[in-house]
Amino acid sequence: MLTQELRTKVLAAQRQEITERMVYVELARTARNKAHADILEKIALEELGHYNHFRSITGQDVGPDRWQVFYFSFIGRTLGLNFGLKLMEQGEHLAQEIYAHLKAAAPDIEAVIKDEEKHELMLIDLIEEDRLKYVSSVILGLNDALIELTATVAGFTLALQNTKLIGMLGLITGIAAAMSMAASEYLATKHEAQDKDPFKACLYTGISYIGVVLVLVMPYLLFTNIFLSLFLTVLLAVMTIFIFTFYVSVAQGEDFKGKFTEMAILSVTITAITFLIGMAARHVFGVSV
Repeated sequence: MLTQELRTKVLAAQRQEITERMVYVELARTARNKAHADILEKIALEELGHYNHFRSITGQDVGPDRWQVFYFSFIGRTLGLNFGLKLMEQGEHLAQEIYAHLKAAAPDIEAVIKDEEKHELMLIDLIEEDRLKYVSSVILGLNDALIELTATVAGFTLALQNTKLIGMLGLITGIAAAMSMAASEYLATKHEAQDKDPFKACLYTGISYIGVVLVLVMPYLLFTNIFLSLFLTVLLAVMTIFIFTFYVSVAQGEDFKGKFTEMAILSVTITAITFLIGMAARHVFGVSV
């Protein structure tokens, strides 16, 4: 017989299974790729089997978490099916911890755990989306823009001490660098033995670069205080690193903390160095704007 504490845990796992079933059903319904839809429907059916297994233990029906169904379905449609599924799969590790406590009361729970692990393996190879196929091109544009442009405006900050001028120079420099980087990515992809489209790789690199440029120069175009503008630019750079690193780490199953820390430290360090170089340049050359 289940204790009240164990029963609560079983009901929580039961609710999670029916919630995930509804997410898979929703995503399968809107999936453009029929093969992906078929796999999602199959997993949804297995999740229903897990739900019924738990219901046989509790003798009680529970409804899905409607908010989670909406949230993960929305994420899957807007940020990519692969990302949405991987993000949801992270929650299944919590469910597996619950399952481990249930073995004494329900020995066949091991089969459920193995199904969950199989789902995760299936999902890893489930989706081949452009946004993941060309993620290396996006990383190239983002990383280069974050480091180069943050460093550039930091160097200009004390050398020029005029936010509008710094913003204009940063924008021109950034757009020119974006076109150069995109062209380089086009040529590099064209001559590599891979199935990526050179034009698409060029677009992903250029667009990601220009997007970062617009974000980073914005404070200099909106404010007149050079130090406030620099602070906001560095803050926006770190936020951009955080968001993109989280996306890639979830979608590709990589370590988030290590990648974010490495990139953030690198960006802030180079920014600090170029800020000092700008200070020295202003003093040595006697620039006054």
